[in-house]
Amino acid sequence: MGYEVHGIVRRASTFNTDRIDHLYRDPHDPGARLTLHHGDLTDGAVLRRIIRQVQPEELYNLAAQSHVRVSFDEPEYAADAVAMGTLRLLEAVRDEVQALGRPMKLYQAGSPEMYSATPAPQSETTPFYPRSPYAVAKLAAHWFAVNFREAYGLFVSYGILFNHESPRRGETFVTRKITRAIGRIKAGLQDKVYLGNLDARRDWGFAGDYVHAMWLMLQADKPSDYVVATGESHTVREFLEEAFGYAGIDWEQHVRFDSRYLRPTEVDDLRGDASKIRRELGWEPRVSFSELVRGMVDADISIAEGERTLVASGYAPAPQRLKSW
Repeated sequence: MGYEVHGIVRRASTFNTDRIDHLYRDPHDPGARLTLHHGDLTDGAVLRRIIRQVQPEELYNLAAQSHVRVSFDEPEYAADAVAMGTLRLLEAVRDEVQALGRPMKLYQAGSPEMYSATPAPQSETTPFYPRSPYAVAKLAAHWFAVNFREAYGLFVSYGILFNHESPRRGETFVTRKITRAIGRIKAGLQDKVYLGNLDARRDWGFAGDYVHAMWLMLQADKPSDYVVATGESHTVREFLEEAFGYAGIDWEQHVRFDSRYLRPTEVDDLRGDASKIRRELGWEPRVSFSELVRGMVDADISIAEGERTLVASGYAPAPQRLKSW
């Protein structure tokens, strides 16, 4: 599409860009079209400086402390990064739009966790009922976005993307935790994986399909709120059965329960109704649940085979800590 892309990364003492390394090129290369800036949604001054320097036409805000269980342990940080972070970004965008006199389109990421205890299916008109600090913070971000859109005429589209997965999913999220464990079990690097509530139901889709939905929102003539989902839900147990079954492994021999992974307030069933975005923007999910799970398993089996080779060659220590991961 010919985009020049600028991203914000938090400074860390170790490299934390491995999931986009295949996209990155040396900035001295005249063909480089990806630039990374150090920044954080908790620092409004940096956000303003980057936006003023880059002057983007489209912004996609997916930044958050996005682990729901961890938000119970760090509620203040979750609120600061997710809710106040969104407000800081909206303020920076508003000031820049007013100063430049030209539009700037913003996509703001929501979460189905905002519905939490509301019965499925959930659509744009479904009442919210958040049940975690993360969900409450996302709900505050939602209303900040709506308010700035209505008060200042900003082009802000809000996407409530139900669980979107891929081989690049973080390893602490249950889907990737499962598929990574499968790869390591087959490679002899791990024996058990510990999980929480196996009866929780989620509407899982492919991240690539959902990124396309985000892009479509900013190509529309006017901003709006959209639910993005497949319309079908599966339990964690069903995900286990699909993933382990595809790998030819009996999941019950390797999965153990750990109450530490339970939330103080559980969310039983999330299933989205994406009728609006299908009707208005022509979006459709293209990857099925089975295709998604199998693709993740294949990717993690390949990664684990590489890890096994390194261990066997003496270039990496045997991962004993993963035996009880």
